[in-house]
Amino acid sequence: MSTVNGTTNEVLSQYQLQSTGSGKNSELGKNEFLELMLAQLENQNPLEPQDNGEFISQLAQFSSLEEMQGVSNSIGDMVGEFRSSQALQASAMVGRSVLVPGTASRLVEGGEIAGSVAVQQSTSNLTISIKNSAGELVHQIDVGAADAGYHKFSWDGLDGNGEQLPPGKYEIVAQGNYGGGTEQLGTLISANVDSVSLGSEGRITLNLAHMGSIGLSDVYQIN
Repeated sequence: MSTVNGTTNEVLSQYQLQSTGSGKNSELGKNEFLELMLAQLENQNPLEPQDNGEFISQLAQFSSLEEMQGVSNSIGDMVGEFRSSQALQASAMVGRSVLVPGTASRLVEGGEIAGSVAVQQSTSNLTISIKNSAGELVHQIDVGAADAGYHKFSWDGLDGNGEQLPPGKYEIVAQGNYGGGTEQLGTLISANVDSVSLGSEGRITLNLAHMGSIGLSDVYQIN
C-alpha cells in the first residue's frame, strides 16, 4: 500500500500549500476528503486492493462530514434570521415607553417621572421618596399597606407645598416597613425609546431618553 500512502501524502501536501498561500482555513473540507478517497482508489495496488470495510468506513465519514456541514450552515441561517427578526421587533419600540430597572430619572419641563415598585413581601407601609441631585428630600408618596407585586407610581414634579421643581435628575427611593424596620425596595423607571442599536455580535441596545442605553433583555415591560 506504499503507492496509496505516497499519493495521499502528495494530495495533502498540495492542499496545505494552497491553503497557506490563500490564507484560508487549512482544515480538510468535504471536497478535499473526496479528493483523497478518489486518489486512493486510482492509485491502489491491484494485487492488494483496498479492503471493502475500510472503503465503507471512509464513505460513512464523508457522509457524516457532509451532514455536519449542512447542519452548521442551517444553524447559521437560523441565527441570522433570528437576529434580523429581533432587530425588526426592536425597531417597532422606537417612540414607545418601557419599564427598566433604575433608581433615578430626569424630570423635563411639563413632564413627570413614573414607574413601579417591586414589593417582594406584603408591607404595612410603602413610601416612595423623591430626592434632588443634592440628596435632599423634595417629595414623598405615602402608599400605605401594599401586597406583594408591582405597584405603579407617578410624580408630577411638585414638591410638598405644591411648588413646581426645576427640571433635572431626581432619585427615587422606595422603602417598605417590615416588623418595625424599613427595607429598600427595587424600582422600575418608565422611559421613552429614542432609537435602537444593533451591535456587531447581534446584541440589541435600546437608547432611552434621559437614561442612556440598556440591553433589550433588561426591559421588564413595554407600555
